[in-house]
Amino acid sequence: MSDREKNVGFAASLNILFTIIELIGGLLTNSLALLADAMHDFADSSALIVAWFAEKKAKKPATSKMTFGYRRLSLLSAAFATIVLIAGSLFILSQAIPRLFNPEPVNAEGMFLIAIIGVTINGLGYFRLKKGISQNEKILSWHLLEDILGWVVLLIGSVIIGFWNQPIIDPIMTIGFTIFVLWGVFKNAKGTFNLLLEGFPEYIDIDEVKESVLSVEGVKAVHDIHIWSLEGETDILTAHIVVEDKYLARPDKMRQSIKSKLEKHQIEHSTLELESEGFCSGTECIFELKK
Repeated sequence: MSDREKNVGFAASLNILFTIIELIGGLLTNSLALLADAMHDFADSSALIVAWFAEKKAKKPATSKMTFGYRRLSLLSAAFATIVLIAGSLFILSQAIPRLFNPEPVNAEGMFLIAIIGVTINGLGYFRLKKGISQNEKILSWHLLEDILGWVVLLIGSVIIGFWNQPIIDPIMTIGFTIFVLWGVFKNAKGTFNLLLEGFPEYIDIDEVKESVLSVEGVKAVHDIHIWSLEGETDILTAHIVVEDKYLARPDKMRQSIKSKLEKHQIEHSTLELESEGFCSGTECIFELKK
């Protein structure tokens, strides 16, 4: 079992356990904030379970039909987690807004105790996933960080309710926390769906990649360059490279020189088509010339 799989599995187990504790606590304390967060954690747990299965499947090798293997499943589970959180957050808002006009009494002492447990359990999961580098682990660690901050707010809110008898704090906390969750989800969703659509990875500078390729001795130009990522970790490049004719006698050496440059940009897999200067000429061939 890989470290990534262990991290996701550990976070999933913690989240499932605490969702049950939180649901019971919300019913006993009559706190909408706790019940709403229980729904949120249930959504997180579902996403974590899907992520755990995706990480297990992603280890399988490539086949004749799945030539890139199953690594992209990790990215799909991250997208699933995003969709679940958006739907859950909208439901939470629909339940919290009416309570602004009709606040109900809550058990502040029970909220305080559960909030302490929440910070501890979600903190363990967050620091475990924070070490990961895949898009899936980043999305899930953000979910747990949201939970930690939410529990800190609930902790403070329970103190205010207990000392000043202000039950309206409960729906206010719920709405504020949910808006914060949606902000984080949309922020992470941009990167996830960009990778799903095979957009250019945000963490790679295409101009720097071109300059690195053009710095190789014998390279005259590069065109039709495409870079994408399977899951935010495994990056792939295809490009047409125009080289001086004398270097075409040893194409493997030229390709290896270029690949060495690409590896410095964390591009592990590259497919390079070498072309002579005469082959790529005329207005139909637009490319980046070496300066």
